[in-house]
Amino acid sequence: MDLKEIRKIVELMNEHELSYFHLEEEGVNLKLKKGGEVLAIPAAAPAPAAPAATPSASPAADSAPEPAGNAITAPMVGTFYSSSSPDAAPYVKVGDTVSVGQTLCIIEAMKVMNEIEAETSGTITAIVAKDGDPVQFGDPLFQIQ
Repeated sequence: MDLKEIRKIVELMNEHELSYFHLEEEGVNLKLKKGGEVLAIPAAAPAPAAPAATPSASPAADSAPEPAGNAITAPMVGTFYSSSSPDAAPYVKVGDTVSVGQTLCIIEAMKVMNEIEAETSGTITAIVAKDGDPVQFGDPLFQIQ
């Protein structure tokens, strides 16, 4: 099982609003829990059945529409940081007006610090993610109006 397959499973989990995924087959034991730890034990045998296992939940994804235009979501899996260092001030606070391209936070993924920039202008109405918490692709980070 490679990283691309795991990312696809995470995308499907988010798309279908699943909070837990467990795959166990010969040489592979993969457990994914949204908002918790991720355990992966790689194996020599690929797991082609993994992506096919989650589409059965597709009706659930259509029944819960996302709020339009007011959530800024995580573009990747990693750890959320509101500032560049523990001693630094946060990039944004509730009530701040942001513009397109402005840095909002950092998501650390595989020891790489990725600056997340605003894709829309507006006022930050809520900071949903907590500093130092893990986030997954599509998790809400901020609310903007």
